[in-house]
Order: sequence, then C-alpha cells, then structure tokens
Amino acid sequence: MVDEELKRTFAEDVVRLRRAGLYPVVVHGGGPQISRMLDRLDLEVRFEAGLRVTTPDVMDVVRMVLTGRVQRELVGLINAHGPLAVGMSGEDAHTMTAVRRAAWVDGEPVDIGLVGDIVDVDADTIRALLERGRIPVVSPVARGSDGQVYNINADLAASALAVALDAEKLLMLTDVEGVYANWPHSTDVIERLTAEGVEKLMPELASGMLPKMEGCLRAVRAGVRKAHVLDGRVPHSVLRGVASADVRGTTVVPDPVEAEADRERTEPARTGPARTEPARTAPARIDPEVRNA
Repeated sequence: MVDEELKRTFAEDVVRLRRAGLYPVVVHGGGPQISRMLDRLDLEVRFEAGLRVTTPDVMDVVRMVLTGRVQRELVGLINAHGPLAVGMSGEDAHTMTAVRRAAWVDGEPVDIGLVGDIVDVDADTIRALLERGRIPVVSPVARGSDGQVYNINADLAASALAVALDAEKLLMLTDVEGVYANWPHSTDVIERLTAEGVEKLMPELASGMLPKMEGCLRAVRAGVRKAHVLDGRVPHSVLRGVASADVRGTTVVPDPVEAEADRERTEPARTGPARTEPARTAPARIDPEVRNA
C-alpha cells in the first residue's frame, strides 16, 4: 500500500467483489506512513514482538495518520468507482472496545504503552453499512472502557471483525510471499497450516509475522472458515485470494475436529451480510491490511 499502482488495483478488486454480490470489509494499517511521520517529528520508532511501542505522543500521530490520511486515501481510491466506501474507526459507535495489552519477549511481559487488544465488537454499524451496499474502511483504533484510546494492530483488529461478522474468509496482505518454513535460512513458503500447526510455529516466527498468525489463529478458532496471508505486492492479490482455487501464500484452516463441529453447527447455505454462500462460491468478507500499525 505504498505503491500507487498496487493501491489502485487493490481498490478495483474490492469494488469488483462488492459488485459481484459479496460483502468486503477493509481493515487497514499504516505502519510505513506512521513511521515516516514519527521520523519527521523526531519521535521514537520502536517495536516489541511485532507491535509498535505507543506513547501518548505516538498515539496522537497514529490516530492522525490512520484516520486522517491512510483511511481517506483508501476511501477516495474506492469511491473513484462510485459512492461505495465509508470510512470509520473502531472508536465510531463503540464498534470495537479494547483493553491494554503487553508484548511478550523471551517469556516476559514488556510495557508497550497505549497498545490495545480487542475484547468486544459491536458490529451493528458495519452490518448496516453492508446492507446499504457500502464498503466499510476501518481504521484500527479503539477506545477502552476506561476512556483511553488505544492503538490496535491491524491484523488483530481485522481478525476480531472477521469473527464478529461471521466472515467466510480473512485475507491479510503483506510484503512477503507468505509464512516461510525456515526463515531466514529458506524462502520456502508453507502453503497450508492448521490452527494447531500455527500454534506450534509461533515461537519460531519473525516478529513482523507474529501478529498476522495470531490473528489467523484467533479467527479460524472462532469460526472463520479460512485465513490467508498473501503477498500484497502481486497485482490483484485480493481477487486471486477470493476467486482462485490455488491461493498463493499461506492458508490457515481450523483443526479437523473443529472444522467438523463447525459444519454440524451451521446451516448448509446462508445469504446476506452475515455470510454469503459457502466457500465453494466466494467469501462473505475480506479484511486486508497494509502493514503492522
């Protein structure tokens, strides 16, 4: 999402999905843009376990860049194709509620400031937009019950919304080909992982991939049928992730027992913003992201 042509084709993909009768929801990050602004303001740029250390000053920049710049740009790119996109953040209508979280480094908690984890999602506002044919574009900022505003990792925000919206698929766009089997010694991509496989792999992951796989794990264990980590540098990667049977990247699926239990609990076919037809046709919603917030 720092390449003009890729941003344009991303917007085209999202519009084509909506016009095909699907219900995409976009959750964006803005890591590179935030870091550039912090550099300009001479504020520290630091990450722990893949999460941005967020002081009150950094939080002001995060909020400004995500909702005032990145979100507006995405809304504009989508709306170049018609009045479709509506920008919002997790603060709006208390759509997402967060609590403060720590990062874990070498088994020890590390204070990373005003970074939150989603504990509740009230998706009624998003559903109302979907029912009116709109495409929600959501910035990963949320308020806590304590009144504090928190910076939410975009991967984890997307995961929480995918669960709350009963999404068929969660798509995460990043700037690598997928999850590497033996990084940095090999660039062989793991094509498919079960939830249990992700859990076992987590201690070996590079910090940038940790939130993505944590988000995928949470999603598939809470009912999302599939989660994909895709190379967003490939043009039309969103359409490929939805329409192609051969999805390049890493696909995360529920454990077999969980998947069977989910099939027994669900009806064979459902329509509308809560879920479209089963995955053999297409997913209900896609939650891409730019980079770690």
